[in-house]
Amino acid sequence: MMAQFLAALRALSPWEALAVVTGVTYVLLILRRNRWGWVSGAISSSIYVFLAAGAHLPMQSVLNGYYVVMAVYGWFSWTRNAQEEAGRIYRWPLRNHAISALVIVAASFASAHFLAAETGAAWPMLDSLTTWTSLVATWLVTRSVLENWIYWISADLVTVFLYARQDHALSAGLFVTYMIIACFGFTAWLRRYRTQAP
Repeated sequence: MMAQFLAALRALSPWEALAVVTGVTYVLLILRRNRWGWVSGAISSSIYVFLAAGAHLPMQSVLNGYYVVMAVYGWFSWTRNAQEEAGRIYRWPLRNHAISALVIVAASFASAHFLAAETGAAWPMLDSLTTWTSLVATWLVTRSVLENWIYWISADLVTVFLYARQDHALSAGLFVTYMIIACFGFTAWLRRYRTQAP
């Protein structure tokens, strides 16, 4: 495993390195509720549109295009939240999560079926599942919903496997880092949520 990681580092493109650095910066800034994280995330996601396409992970490529659009939305949403609601964090009721889970699974089966039939996707079901989970998670981040971190941990776990199997060891390492940061993010946001005025 270590030999593979070192070989991946030697073969690392400057674009992937930039995507990794700006991706980690994004998550760290979002954890701290700093809206500049959206700018860093947009840069990272723009690069990953092309990296994922080259790795035959079409849903990951589309997902990163969505991230770029949501970074713009997130910047404006967080700016408004900071001005009007002092950076308030929200919770979703269990009903919303149950509906989200059903939508994610149904959409994943549909897109996986399409990818398996029409493309050379390497892992159609897992690629679809992580994509749809990440779409919901991104929306939750832009709306300052605490549970976004749980969605991210789930999606990142599978994404580590996907990138590792496609010989993108550094990107797989990035998603391990994302999972660790997401655990801290959940704790930090939960602590802030509990101290908010009702």
